[in-house]
Parts: sequence; structure tokens; C-alpha cells
Amino acid sequence: MIRLATPADRDTVAGLLIAFRDHMGSTNPPDETFHTVVATLLEDPNTEYLLAGSEGVAQLRYRLSVWTGAPDCWLEDLFVHESARGRGLGRALVEAAFEHARARGCRRIELDTTDDNTGAIRLYESLGYSLRPKGPGRSLFLSRKL
Repeated sequence: MIRLATPADRDTVAGLLIAFRDHMGSTNPPDETFHTVVATLLEDPNTEYLLAGSEGVAQLRYRLSVWTGAPDCWLEDLFVHESARGRGLGRALVEAAFEHARARGCRRIELDTTDDNTGAIRLYESLGYSLRPKGPGRSLFLSRKL
């Protein structure tokens, strides 16, 4: 059901990410940027795309962490077409992400989402993700455009 994308899947991956952009109500980046960058990332050994047919995608990014002494996995994007939701594809993509991350020696997998994305939060918590920090205070994800 879930498989690793290859360079031949560029248009499928880009199309799913474009649909994700549209779902979020954005118009940027332009479609061509998705096609160009996805083609590059499909050749990057530190990036994987998992596909649930043409209905869902997960983008995984890998990096070495000084905190774990092992690679970390960042679940950068997870998207399932609205018409395909409720069939377990999101869960299957995340579970496949766990398998791929473990196979690469990762000790943790992280992601971010908005606090109003309650359906996704429920899914992530049901799969063992925690909103609770390991230390005092709240864990926050911050970003800045350069």
C-alpha cells in the first residue's frame, strides 16, 4: 500500500504537495517550484517521499543529531487528499515513516503542526507522539524567513 517514491514519481509527489499547498489556502510557491525541487530532493540521500498511491504523501528528511548521537527524522509533510481521508492512509504513511526512520538508525522522529489541526494531532498522539515537553516549559516550533 505504501511505497518509497522514485525519480519517476516526481509528478505524483509534486502534485500531492501542490494539493497540500492549495488545501492550506496558499498560492505559493508556484507549481513549477514544486516540480523542480521535488526532482532535486528525490535524488537527495537525506530525503524520502512515501506514497499512498496518488492519494497521499509523506516527506521525510534525515539529519545527524548531537542530542541523540544518531540520525533524526523530520516528518516535514504529511498530506492525504480529502476524498481519501478516513481510510487509514495518514496512519499508514506515518507508520511507514517510523519503519523507514528505524531502518536508517534514527532514534526519534519529529514534526510540527498547527494547534487548530485537531484531527492531525489526534492521529499523531494515537501513534505515540507527545505534545508534552521533556523539560520545563512548553516546546515551541519557531521559524523566520531569511
